[in-house]
Amino acid sequence: MSETPEQASRPEPGRESGERILLHGTDPQQRRKRLVGALIVIVLLAAAVGGIVGLIAGRTGGLIAAAVVGLPLLLLTSYSLRRQVWLEGNDLVVRTWGTRRLPVAEATRVDVVITQVRGARTVGLLVGGKRTSVKVDLAVYQGTGLQAAGREMGIVPLRRLANALMNNTEVNGMVFAELLVAQLRAEAKGDGLEDRPLYRLATAAPGDKLAQRYSMQAISRFVASLD
Repeated sequence: MSETPEQASRPEPGRESGERILLHGTDPQQRRKRLVGALIVIVLLAAAVGGIVGLIAGRTGGLIAAAVVGLPLLLLTSYSLRRQVWLEGNDLVVRTWGTRRLPVAEATRVDVVITQVRGARTVGLLVGGKRTSVKVDLAVYQGTGLQAAGREMGIVPLRRLANALMNNTEVNGMVFAELLVAQLRAEAKGDGLEDRPLYRLATAAPGDKLAQRYSMQAISRFVASLD
């Protein structure tokens, strides 16, 4: 039987032990589609730059220019498509070229980070340990008012992440867990975007900054204001 939103909004420590929950990434078919689209754009851009330079510096110069433009974009695209983040038990696991693991209970720093790119605001959770850090995107919003639209983390991943944060006493992870639980409750009640904590947090961030970081103290004050 599938969970109702009301059930999902209540953290249940221990139930998720050892289960892998995808937090960021796409399935293989979607990754292939994105790769094909990105390759077309990279080839066209590299060919255009190489052609222009080739008219001036000759064929060799054009090929070098095309490689200088295309190779970094190809590496960046490959990195982006390979990146996956999942929660395994209470550990955050990141896979790119290799795999990194960060026990959430042992994190030494947790911040909420709001980034703004091309009008879209992303609400992320930056979890840092002694040797590594992991950024988990919680929601992406674009537009304001009636034109606002968003893509948010699903109910089950959000709840499991809240469960993991509750086990962290080093940086008072309970505060961040309460933020996620408040988001789950808003989802359970069927609230619109304007009443959802993550959207409110995103729109409250200064519009003139590409990135804004909120510490535990700031999130604690924000969560208290929701009551």
